[in-house]
Amino acid sequence: WAVLLAGALMGAGDVIAQQLVEQRGLRGHHCPRTLKMMGIGFCFVGPVVGSWYRILDWLIPGNTKVVAVKKVILDQGGFAPCFLGCFLAVTGATNGLSVQENWSKIAHTSFSFQDYVDALVTNYCIWPPVQIANFYFVPLQHRLAVVQCVAIVWNCYLSWKANRM
Repeated sequence: WAVLLAGALMGAGDVIAQQLVEQRGLRGHHCPRTLKMMGIGFCFVGPVVGSWYRILDWLIPGNTKVVAVKKVILDQGGFAPCFLGCFLAVTGATNGLSVQENWSKIAHTSFSFQDYVDALVTNYCIWPPVQIANFYFVPLQHRLAVVQCVAIVWNCYLSWKANRM
């Protein structure tokens, strides 16, 4: 059910991005974009993040404060930069970019690289405190759901950022 929640909340984040941030209005709402973001949530975000939490629990078992900090360091230092790059690539692919066009946009243009850096810095402002609480207080089976509930604002930001590229 957490994967279904991830897809639904990715879609909700896109709706918020289009309506509140971009102010498209109901007639200007791009429904295929919302459906794509939901698909990314169902097929990519939910399964990848859910699997990552299981791997992280296997690598660093326990739920003490020290363990939570270790998990956040690994999560934010290793997983977050890779995941964000993959998310932008998946979004580019769903928007019709070829692998070569996608790579060129992400790796070789200063605008896209700056977007990646901006998104990563924003990630570091939001996620470390959320993840400390998540890894310390929340049982493994509920972590993806907790993160996705907190992530509604993050999903809005990612949708806006990814669809500007």
